[in-house]
Amino acid sequence: MAAAHPLVIVGASYAGVQLAASARELGFEERIVIVGDEVHAPYQRPPLSKGLLTGKTSVDNLALRGPDFFAQNAIDLMLGRRAIALDPGARSVRLDDGAVLDYGWLALATGARCRPFALPGSTLEGVLDLRTLDDALRIADAAGRTERACVIGGGFIGLEVASALRARGAEVTVVEAQPHLLARAFPPLMSSYVENAHRRRGVALLTGRGVRALHGAQGRVAAVELDDGTRIDCDLVVLGIGVLPNAELAQQAGIAVDNGIVVDMLGRTSAPRVLAAGDVASMALPPAPGVPARMRLESIQSANDGARALASLVVGREAPCTAVPWFWSDQFDLKLQMTGLAAPGDEVVLRGDMASDRFSVFYLRQGTLVAAHSVNKPAEHMQSRKLIGARARLGADQLADPSFDLKTVA
Repeated sequence: MAAAHPLVIVGASYAGVQLAASARELGFEERIVIVGDEVHAPYQRPPLSKGLLTGKTSVDNLALRGPDFFAQNAIDLMLGRRAIALDPGARSVRLDDGAVLDYGWLALATGARCRPFALPGSTLEGVLDLRTLDDALRIADAAGRTERACVIGGGFIGLEVASALRARGAEVTVVEAQPHLLARAFPPLMSSYVENAHRRRGVALLTGRGVRALHGAQGRVAAVELDDGTRIDCDLVVLGIGVLPNAELAQQAGIAVDNGIVVDMLGRTSAPRVLAAGDVASMALPPAPGVPARMRLESIQSANDGARALASLVVGREAPCTAVPWFWSDQFDLKLQMTGLAAPGDEVVLRGDMASDRFSVFYLRQGTLVAAHSVNKPAEHMQSRKLIGARARLGADQLADPSFDLKTVA
């Protein structure tokens, strides 16, 4: 197999692995190399904050691809290695061991890292964050000895961890600085629902509250001090305060970065033959009323969709990423599924009874369906994705009527 124009992928992530797989499927015959800074073979990330913490999933079931996939597709995995410098002019990338990889195409799929937490007490034993498999194993190990846990951050990761720890019998308090949980992702109606759902299942929620410091006893965390001096006793703290894109490699090489590596709908950066996808990429979105020009979408499906667009480019069969974004979150017995991009001012339509924990909320913009949030309604979620992609126009009365069959909408 020729190696004159290899595809080098920095990041053994969902986007990185999907790009390699799709490139091969589309007929790319040059060498493919994936450089990953973890020693683990590429693995699934959703179970880290869900099944792995509850014991429903084991490490043996986390592999992103089967054991023979990489060898069968002639994909070289370089694990435990980190790219430290990129030279777009020379089309080369240097690794931390001094090795230099020349490329015909370079893809940055470096993902994101946990936002730093620098308050007093942050280095105490029992203060953990969650991004990698090793992080999840540390939390799972600590959870077996935890009676009282405090989760700082009421986003998806924080709430998934809270539900997992609560399911294991711990007393759990969630502290969120914003007035509502999931304020970045959900409008007030859905935020209120999630808050009530967690309270009904025994999670204590403190919203609109900041953290001043963590306090310990004999080197281990023992309490979280809030901004008003209140102390929450705990023997485990899990941080869920968001992530930052790993865009430094691109930025140091002079590539445009703006809350992520700036790319078009094919994943092209400002440097020739350098691409980006996944959590690190701020990707251009198809033009639509009320939709931003670009966004960094932190979801597996967006990573995979973006990677497929990159693969189409490297084989010369350009197919820009226009897929409707979607995401899911498992919390207790609730499967939250979201699709599309809601915005302030959208008409909000409820279908079903929130108290039953089985319903959908639809968002109309000038009569066009633009987003939907479903709880334990997978069929409605799937149909919503199709309707949003088709820019379907519906009436609020149709959407609100559970007897109205969404499949009948052309």
